[in-house]
Amino acid sequence: MRWLVLLLALTYTWGAAAADARPFVRGTWQEIRARYVDKPMVVHLWGLTCAPCLTELPHWAAVRNGFPEMNFVFIAADPAPMPFADVSATLERAGIMQVDSWNFADKFTQRLRYEIDKAWKGELPRTLLIDKTGSITVLPGVANLGEVKAWIEKR
Repeated sequence: MRWLVLLLALTYTWGAAAADARPFVRGTWQEIRARYVDKPMVVHLWGLTCAPCLTELPHWAAVRNGFPEMNFVFIAADPAPMPFADVSATLERAGIMQVDSWNFADKFTQRLRYEIDKAWKGELPRTLLIDKTGSITVLPGVANLGEVKAWIEKR
C-alpha cells in the first residue's frame, strides 16, 4: 500500500512540473515558430518587473488549465534579463505548470523584441494569438481573457 501511495505522489508531482524557463536568445523565436508550425498558439509576453503582468498571471493559469490542448508559450521579456529561477518560481506560484517557458537572456533585449514583432517597443504585458496559418493577432496590455478564450474555442 505504501508503494502505491508513493507511486501516486510521484506521478502527481511529475505531472505538475513547474515551467522551467529556458534562455531566449537570438534565433529562439524562429525555433518556437518552427516547433508550432501549422498549429495555433498563444504567446504571452510578461515580466517580473511588470506589476500588471504579475497580477494577471494566476488568471492566465486558469485559461491554460481550461485549454490543455492549446499550445501556450510564456516569455519573460523584462528590459534586463532576470534570474531564471525567479521566472520559473513566479510561474509556479501563479499555477502555470507544464508550459513552454522562456526568459530573455541577452542584454540587448531590443534585438529579441524585434525578432518577435518588429513594431513592439517593449511594453508589457503583450499577447500574440497565432493561428495555424501563422496569422498573428496582437493584444497589447492586459489581455481580455474572455477574448482569448473565444479565440481558442474557434481553433
